[in-house]
Amino acid sequence: MRNTTSRGWKLAATASIAAISLAACGNGGGDGDGAGGTADGGGDVDCSAYEQYGDLEGKSISVYTSIISPEDQPHIDAFKPFEECTGATVEYEGSREFEAQLLVRLESGNAPDMAYVPQPGLIQRIAADFPDKIFEVGEAASKNIDEYYNEAWRGYGTAEDKLYGAPLGANAKSFVWYSPSAFADAGYEIPTTWDELIALTDQMVADNPDVKPWCAGIESGGATGWPATDWIEDVMLRTAGPEAYDQWVTGDLKFNDPKVVEAIDTAGEILRNEKYVNGGLGDVKSIATVPFGDAGLPILDGACFLHRQASFYQANWPEGTKVAEDGDVFAFYLPGMNADDKPVLGGGEFSIVLADRPEVHALQAYLTSPEWSNEKAKVTNAGWVSANSELDPANLKSPIDQLAYELLTAEDTVFRFDGSDLMPAAVGAGTFWTEMTAWIAEGKDSKAVADAIANSWPAN
Repeated sequence: MRNTTSRGWKLAATASIAAISLAACGNGGGDGDGAGGTADGGGDVDCSAYEQYGDLEGKSISVYTSIISPEDQPHIDAFKPFEECTGATVEYEGSREFEAQLLVRLESGNAPDMAYVPQPGLIQRIAADFPDKIFEVGEAASKNIDEYYNEAWRGYGTAEDKLYGAPLGANAKSFVWYSPSAFADAGYEIPTTWDELIALTDQMVADNPDVKPWCAGIESGGATGWPATDWIEDVMLRTAGPEAYDQWVTGDLKFNDPKVVEAIDTAGEILRNEKYVNGGLGDVKSIATVPFGDAGLPILDGACFLHRQASFYQANWPEGTKVAEDGDVFAFYLPGMNADDKPVLGGGEFSIVLADRPEVHALQAYLTSPEWSNEKAKVTNAGWVSANSELDPANLKSPIDQLAYELLTAEDTVFRFDGSDLMPAAVGAGTFWTEMTAWIAEGKDSKAVADAIANSWPAN
């Protein structure tokens, strides 16, 4: 079964960086949640939408998550309308050791009523190892998922052919960060196809002989390499398509299939091109040692123009940086092979029910509702998005969050979850990371990298 401890380290590292940045500038995000502090909520609560949950006076629901202080406060605040209107009490507990401790608590019979799970792989493991201790999503929450979410979310919450995970927060990874003023000064336009992106990069090379257009960094401690896997996943969605992507993450399409090697080589046209990288930071090999949180910063002083990273990267800009379409930095959608293709790579969290009681199912239904998504947005300063189609984007405080929401909920969007989060841990949080690092640091051949990862795929 999959062990998600390494992946959890990656999420914790990202959240830690987000928290540092939030403390400095009050604006941020994280791979999981990454909200910092609270904003004013929506005022008096209209309880009519909560009548469906019934009278829960005196009932208590324990919720266990990896989201800790200060990022936990918006979550706690977003429970308040549910508590006020139903009479229930939600007891929130966050832990840095969430993933390991959740499994210990399940084993010992001390499970919380509900848990927030940051990867589909952990849902799969719990469903396989503790089938009598996890319960299917209730009827009300299931109906909300069908009505308000892209159909892909149901699949990612499903294990053993049963729906166990209900979507919570989300993030979009298919972004390229840039300086709007630098683009305006140079007359550059936002590309709408992959070929236009490469043509723009070539134009930047011609116009700026002393500047490398792209900057990148994949160092992340014990999780070094994960930003490179995101590159491959994004490109795989574009060159091979969503069906092949789905087969790839399950192992039905071998990791050394020509389609996968093509995706690695296509990403390499940028990441391993000495003319293109690593602006303000070094040569191609420097990508392996530059911390991912620092990798986009050369954009601010004109040492590079482009940096591919997720919406949560907004947490890493220095204090005083304006993140907006007319600001110091912003992001555009990493284009598909043609203007009509809109694949979006992303991630998120899910709620799972570990106590089969009406009040627990009621809370899960609330967490899939438009009421919760909008309340959560109102009490969060920045760095959080829901994929609920009835979230009012005006409630999101950050322009990049609004852009991420637009991508996640657009009718023509083809959403796919972070591939390494779906693969067996030995691959997704193991050889995929290390081999992509070797691909950068050692210049290892793409086919040799793909072969090594394919050979590490568990037999069962």
